[in-house]
Amino acid sequence: MDDTVILRDEARTGQDRIGDVTVDWSVVCHVGRVREANEDAALALPGCYLVADGMGGHDSGELASEAALLTLADAPVGEAFDATRTAVAALLVQAQEKIGAFGSESGRRAGTTTTGVLLAEGEDGPAWVAFNIGDSRTYLYSQGALRQVSVDHSQVQELVEAGYLTPEQARVDSRRNVITRALGAGMAEPVADYFAFAAVPGDIVLLCSDGLDGELDDSEIASVVAAADGDVELAAAALVEAALESGAHDNVTVAAVTVSR
Repeated sequence: MDDTVILRDEARTGQDRIGDVTVDWSVVCHVGRVREANEDAALALPGCYLVADGMGGHDSGELASEAALLTLADAPVGEAFDATRTAVAALLVQAQEKIGAFGSESGRRAGTTTTGVLLAEGEDGPAWVAFNIGDSRTYLYSQGALRQVSVDHSQVQELVEAGYLTPEQARVDSRRNVITRALGAGMAEPVADYFAFAAVPGDIVLLCSDGLDGELDDSEIASVVAAADGDVELAAAALVEAALESGAHDNVTVAAVTVSR
């Protein structure tokens, strides 16, 4: 989409009306306290909310995250799960090809993680279709409880699943930044994971780069969201502020989304 605006180094809040569903959303994207460049980016279009975390250095990470989001901006809204998944998978292949064409002065290959949600038509009404490649995460905050919807594509996640690390150990393990899937970065054809869940009024969907969960554990994230009392603008801003207070060693991006009818 020619008029699509990539969100980077800014905070923005909006409201979208899709059919009989109203979506309130807020995005905060911050370079953090250590990095010189911000390779994170976000995109918010009616019914389509995405976060990407670029890699490869300033000259390529920014290009990779932007290319991924601009390509995924064409994802369909309001379709059934299977149609949504098929369309996203095709767009991810297109994004992979675009990112693979980028060169880098440093010799490092451009790449990016990405996660997002698309408003879809579920069997019992509006639903979210979430997807992810890499370790950017989708969370759902519902009825006072936070759960991670996506599953990290990372070396430490594989070690957790194999029983060699606990989740607490994985957060501080030296291999925590080694990802096993990405767009670009010399990886093979992209394979995303997909998840569907009802779009329930009052629930909050959180999308974030690993700059958030690298600083805050899930209980801390849940506490911040609970204190926001349903206000997505306050939740997104407070989460990024909490990451900054913890040191924000990486870029940090948070998108918070909720529906009403």
